[in-house]
Amino acid sequence: MNVVKEFRTRSFRDVCHALLDREEIALIDVREEDPHARSHPLFAANLPLSRLELDAPLRLPRPAVPIVVFDAGEGLATRAAERLAELGYTNVALLEGGLQGWREAGGELFRDVNVPSKAFGELVESVRHTPSLSAQQVQALLDQEANIVVLDARRFEEFQTMNIPGSISVPGAELVLRARQLAPDPATRIIVNCAGRTRSIIGAQSLINAGVPNPVAALRNGTMGWTLAGQPLAHGSARRIEGAVDDVSRLAAADGARTVADRARVRRTSRDEARRWADEAVRTVYRFDVRTPDEYEAGHVPGFRSAPGGQLVQETDLFVTVRGARVILADSDGVRANMSASWLAQMNVEVYVVDGLTAADFAEKGTPPARNAVTPPDVDEIGPAELVALLQSHGTVVLDFTSSANYLTRHIPGAWFVIRSQLADALRTLPDAKRYVLTCGSDALARFVAPELAAATGRPVQVLRGGTNAWIDAGLPVESGGMRMASPRIDRYQRPYDGAENAREAMSAYLEWEHGLVAQLARDGTHGFRVI
Repeated sequence: MNVVKEFRTRSFRDVCHALLDREEIALIDVREEDPHARSHPLFAANLPLSRLELDAPLRLPRPAVPIVVFDAGEGLATRAAERLAELGYTNVALLEGGLQGWREAGGELFRDVNVPSKAFGELVESVRHTPSLSAQQVQALLDQEANIVVLDARRFEEFQTMNIPGSISVPGAELVLRARQLAPDPATRIIVNCAGRTRSIIGAQSLINAGVPNPVAALRNGTMGWTLAGQPLAHGSARRIEGAVDDVSRLAAADGARTVADRARVRRTSRDEARRWADEAVRTVYRFDVRTPDEYEAGHVPGFRSAPGGQLVQETDLFVTVRGARVILADSDGVRANMSASWLAQMNVEVYVVDGLTAADFAEKGTPPARNAVTPPDVDEIGPAELVALLQSHGTVVLDFTSSANYLTRHIPGAWFVIRSQLADALRTLPDAKRYVLTCGSDALARFVAPELAAATGRPVQVLRGGTNAWIDAGLPVESGGMRMASPRIDRYQRPYDGAENAREAMSAYLEWEHGLVAQLARDGTHGFRVI
């Protein structure tokens, strides 16, 4: 007989006190991303039940961290709390009343994703009056062949999807490091853009804060504003920053960045002290290398994970899931860590920069494993060739637990898309099976689903070794499209620039929402943000 574990609850007032007192707390929304994006507290981090075993060890690295989980009444929170306890987390509670309880207690609810960072960006603009230019103004400057350079602060992959014609990809943390070299004439106007507002504002204000001598402005409303102005975007551009930064530019950038970090009251530490803190396990400690992914792959300080600085500031809730944690940043130039840290400090994060690093410290290659990584259960495996043979006869049903975006792009012919947390509902849709074969992009998630499916159906369950990637590597065919969706596509919130229906209306509504975030911050009152 299974004994159901009882979990204590923590109230809205209790959670707010923890946030205001800068105590460690992980407020976890265990729903999928789409329902999370529709309504959640400001500092609620989205950590879906579907992926707990894979994501919790990285995002919740300390087993004793105080965790408060919630849902909107779907029954996911209790299941997630039980699973977290099984994974070794010792301080797990349920949010009293769940999402509805937060609302009824007077708590402010936010929509969209990465809201703390976006709300902070709006606060920065409102306090600092960050200069901006409209899409029409920038287009006029380009048409006049004015002395300007347009720098796109998003990830290179986003830049390639769509960009302002003639712009250059310079992901956020690279801006201060590279700006003087990209615009050596101090009269050159620098315009920073992203898809919407946040990275444009933070990027432009970073250059101003660091003392870059050029006139600087954000592109107001980014590529969405550009589209709403009826101006065409370019696609597939490969213009990006490359090569080393000259010493004069680097030293000037380092001096400016350190000055900003000091003003923001960023703390300092050493490599050895950072390692000792991580080993002590009395505080949640995140150690991040904020350089580019390519630099990280070439070699990094042991124990540090890759978190390019622009994305760290843009997606702070994803990287720093525990509010009140200690965050330690490293780079090789004294620019990117200090600039990234300056923003985190203003977001009320306890942040340190590692001083005194030398080239010899960047000796580790590969991504370090999570300290409390979960060992997957033993499963019955099958190879691609064996699956081909099984599919020749009736009765084998392939279930794909990858993301819906990956499934739509490519999947094994005949496979069904399923979200793990929705498995019970999906089984009512799926055809009768003599056996199931499970896959995902790799086989990591499928291995955890296999015993659950076997218990629910009593049928043989096998896992495709290496997942859909192994199928593709074997030269076997794939198909694309949204057929055989046994679960609704709720694992990803559709951004307004992702080809949404009524895209123009969606973009306008999104931009209007961003403008309203400062007022929401004031009503919420738990953030502790400050702008220098």
